Amino acid sequence: MDGALRRDLSRALASPVETLRAVAGGDINEAWRIGLEDGRTLFAKSRKRAPARFFRCEAQGLAWLAEAGSLRVPAVVAMSDSDEAGTGSAFLVLEWLASGPRRSDFDDVLGRGLARLHLAGAPCFGFREDNYIGSLPQPNRPADTWAEFYRERRIAPQLRAARDAGWLSSATVARCEGLLDRLEERVGDPEPPSRLHGDLWGGNLHSDGTGTPCLIDPAVYGGHREMDLAMMRLFGGVSPRVFEAYAEVSPPCPGATERVALYQLYPLLVHVNLFQGSYAGAFESALARCARGGPTRRPRRRALRSKDQEPSLTAPVSGGSLVSPDSLAEMAGSHAVPGGTSPIPSTSFTVRS
Repeated sequence: MDGALRRDLSRALASPVETLRAVAGGDINEAWRIGLEDGRTLFAKSRKRAPARFFRCEAQGLAWLAEAGSLRVPAVVAMSDSDEAGTGSAFLVLEWLASGPRRSDFDDVLGRGLARLHLAGAPCFGFREDNYIGSLPQPNRPADTWAEFYRERRIAPQLRAARDAGWLSSATVARCEGLLDRLEERVGDPEPPSRLHGDLWGGNLHSDGTGTPCLIDPAVYGGHREMDLAMMRLFGGVSPRVFEAYAEVSPPCPGATERVALYQLYPLLVHVNLFQGSYAGAFESALARCARGGPTRRPRRRALRSKDQEPSLTAPVSGGSLVSPDSLAEMAGSHAVPGGTSPIPSTSFTVRS
């Protein structure tokens, strides 16, 4: 693998790779520090048998976040999808972000920057194409309302997967179905779609060499801003000052505290499916909190045990290609949603249908 990856990286970066050193970089991908003959140092992540468009989706997400100019995001340098036969290297090359201790105003910069990111907005509830959250496909077909999108594009696919795999009891599934049938009255006052990171737990926040906050590993879409905020509260690692600074720029909606558990259901379901049911108890607790109101007990986030245990849902399908640095800027170009979408009626919901 290293030999083929070195060859493909050298071609994509127009300079021979002199050093390719494995570094810590997450549960799903292999991570590398690249030293090039032309003197550049870069970061790359690669994955054997990567799903279709896996790294292209991440590159698009990073470009979309960078458009807002609110928080630092690593610049995309090059990207390659593996082809349908699985030959060639699938990788994403980013600028190398040095690590350093957080500056004294890190929390203020993060909170205010996140508020500005959300205020940059999105054209719809959804995104122009499907992408991934972790290793799981994330459907993004636009919906007319936030309640419809959250039910049909977020909770429903993950709930079906957890039910079919046996990770959740039939009683838990039924309770969740009952909640989703009443979702319109639970999601809060209408708001325009925010520009969301989509997977904003503490592990996807980075402190660069100057101690400035950076956002990494997104799963972007247009949605309710409370999704990112609820995710940040789920596994810890985020200071209360971040939320205070956020509110100084973008005050919370009435009832936001009572909706934290509601908006933690999606990341918890994702973790139920990623970790073979290990988060079922945390999901059930959050579901119970949705009925009572109040915060969810914070679970401890686990690492994937091995790559061959990653679950598989139906992934987006597309051919692979190598993307040049010049064409990466075009990924953040037009965000108009393709026409012809047919919203799913939102009067009732069941995963059995």
